Amino acid sequence: MGTLFVVGTPIGNMEDITIRQLETLKNVDFIAAEDTRVTLKLLNRYNIKKSLVSYHGHSSTACAENIADRIENGENAAIVTDAGMPCISDPGEILVRICSQRGIDIKVVPGPSAVISAIAVSGLNTSRFSFEGFLSVTKKQRYEHLESIKNDKRTLVFYEAPHKLRNTLEDLLKYLGDRNISLCRELTKIYEEVLRMTISEAIDYYETKNPKGEYVLVIEGAPEGAADNITIEHAAEMAEALVNEGLKPSEACKKIAGETDFSKSELYSCLINKQKQF
Repeated sequence: MGTLFVVGTPIGNMEDITIRQLETLKNVDFIAAEDTRVTLKLLNRYNIKKSLVSYHGHSSTACAENIADRIENGENAAIVTDAGMPCISDPGEILVRICSQRGIDIKVVPGPSAVISAIAVSGLNTSRFSFEGFLSVTKKQRYEHLESIKNDKRTLVFYEAPHKLRNTLEDLLKYLGDRNISLCRELTKIYEEVLRMTISEAIDYYETKNPKGEYVLVIEGAPEGAADNITIEHAAEMAEALVNEGLKPSEACKKIAGETDFSKSELYSCLINKQKQF
């Protein structure tokens, strides 16, 4: 049986790559890539000739199973994303899960991460943070997501595309209030920029500026006392929003219990009673 290597790649600057990453990419039998054209540029830069398999967000489960089959039959494989660490808001998560369920050996070859890089330069609290990924384009899911985290005291981190940035800032102001935000754009690339301001100031700034490049948004957590006036019913609604996003009821209640003064069991009981009413 072979091994699956989860390999980080540069998030912009091709020189941000380690000796171990290069050696791994050279020595595996094939590479599963989000976009083979992007990965080929990286391989060519370092004179690596390797078989590439396309594996991305629209790939079928059968595609992941086929990659796992090859590894079970003795081949070593690397999985890479276009930039940064695979499996973080990335379909590589599914391949890793399938391989782990089959008992395949999985090793990580760490590299740059846009999330960690953005937090490090944000100027905000880095001791505790919550990575929230991309907000849904579906309004109901988007608003439920923001409602569920509005009292979270940890620093919040989002990914966002430039064409959705203005609307996202408006929604953040509506649900989270006017907090400090760090807008990290094109990290490690030639036009890298980190803007530190309030959410309302960011809205004003982008009224005249056209957002360009991929963004990581780092937002300060809720102020102390933000959840003091939350009722058990409201807390249960926050848990329900997480359930609607795919969390198990017990996991959702545990998360909200950590953000409020209610216990997991109290929230679970209220949530179940609430669902029985419908």
